[in-house]
Amino acid sequence: MTVRVVLADDQPLVRAGLRMVMADADGLEVAGEAGTGSEAVRLARELRPDVVVMDIRMPGMDGIEATRNITAGSGDTRVVVLTTFDDDDHVYGALRAGASGFLVKDMALPDILAAIRIVAAGDGLIAPSVTRRLIEEFARRPGPPPPAARHGPAGGITDREREVLTLVGGGLTNAEIAARLHISVATVKAYVTRLLAKLDARDRVHLVIIAYELGLVSPSR
Repeated sequence: MTVRVVLADDQPLVRAGLRMVMADADGLEVAGEAGTGSEAVRLARELRPDVVVMDIRMPGMDGIEATRNITAGSGDTRVVVLTTFDDDDHVYGALRAGASGFLVKDMALPDILAAIRIVAAGDGLIAPSVTRRLIEEFARRPGPPPPAARHGPAGGITDREREVLTLVGGGLTNAEIAARLHISVATVKAYVTRLLAKLDARDRVHLVIIAYELGLVSPSR
């Protein structure tokens, strides 16, 4: 299937570079481009892309508010934030606004394309070490808890589901969780699917956030 993408960045050169790369990539199509947050929201509603690659700093409505508007809608469009290491504060806000992950602008282009495909497939970006760093710092910061944290301890999950959630919060992959708990990868996937439903989480990134909010994982020092 072709993944339809909207590029939202106020720098035309950034959009042009990504558009050129995606034109040669299998299974990716640039459905539209936006230079402001409000344009990104409008295109997301009109075009219903699979993924919006969202810059943070844009004139008018910034990427965080645009992300909040897009993820609050009734569609299935997911948002990947485009950022730099200097934008940590903005990334925390974007994750709370519903972003499914983020890209760093100096990432290799093949990694950016892979990240877009991962998010389009319904997962989040938690594997890179930079993501772990950001989520750990995010967990230290005050802010409104996710819906699951407001609805009681761990949303009524089982002890085994709590174990899996704790390991997901620690950044382990499904294969690593399977080895740790001596179960199959397919069983881990089934637990993750149930956790997503029970905790009303959009993707794996939000499961990590919930694990921190519920105190199942402590940020490293």
